[in-house]
Amino acid sequence: MKQTITAIVLIMTIAACKSEKVKITKKETKKTTKMVLSNQDKTLAVLKSIETGDQKAIAYINPTNYKQHNLAVADGLAGFGALLALAPEDGFKVNTVRAFEDEDYVFTQTEYDFFGSKVGFDVFRLENGLIVEHWDNLLDVMPANASGHTQTDGTTSITDLDKTEENKKVVSNFISDVLINGKMDKLQDYFNGDNYIQHNPNIADGLSGLGQALEGMAKQGISMVFTKTHKVLGQGNFVLAISEGTFAGQPTSYYDLFRVENGKIAEHWDVIETIAPEADRKNTNGKFNFPK
Repeated sequence: MKQTITAIVLIMTIAACKSEKVKITKKETKKTTKMVLSNQDKTLAVLKSIETGDQKAIAYINPTNYKQHNLAVADGLAGFGALLALAPEDGFKVNTVRAFEDEDYVFTQTEYDFFGSKVGFDVFRLENGLIVEHWDNLLDVMPANASGHTQTDGTTSITDLDKTEENKKVVSNFISDVLINGKMDKLQDYFNGDNYIQHNPNIADGLSGLGQALEGMAKQGISMVFTKTHKVLGQGNFVLAISEGTFAGQPTSYYDLFRVENGKIAEHWDVIETIAPEADRKNTNGKFNFPK
């Protein structure tokens, strides 16, 4: 099976170097038109190809300029191919729950059966219609939290497209004021009372649930520290913030997805991942390093 997959990877790499125009024929008009895929369509196709091995989808990755920020995967298209070659006999499984676009970026929340059940956020940057860069954070699937929410359930509808920048500012200010600078007196400014839906598997709903979780961690000597936000992406009422810090003293990458409603944070999903030490990394691109 692995030999077959390896052969497919070689074919995909060659196919990625070709630029093919896909055409569809409309019988009603007898006209031939080009099928235009959005950046989000291309990104979702690439993610699904991890499960299906679809060779056509790999053509959406730049074959000569693809920078990988998952530190466990080698750089370039060859690194992506090597990952696919590790697939078990029954393959990987991929289910993207949410997908968003912000200018040249597409960001997604996905359920994986990928060396075990995982939840991940993926961020892709595209240039001239091709994927040129990828970042992600992965976490094992865990049981529902005390409020009964899983790591991926909840609202998926994108609304308030005219408020994207406003909502990104709300999230940026919240992280800066509260999570980085510890201005707890400003906490109430960002929430509608105790109405706050939480999907972190270890925290219950509401600010009260967050407070109880932080108190519990403090008693165990566990600290959660945010030092810098590297990127904030958004579409409408959804905003993804990518930050750096430490958790229990370990270098950590924080991916936090917020749903903002009427200028207040209403719902939250996250993935927290320990940053691999340099000796264990398969590329030198860094966990963050977003273009300026």
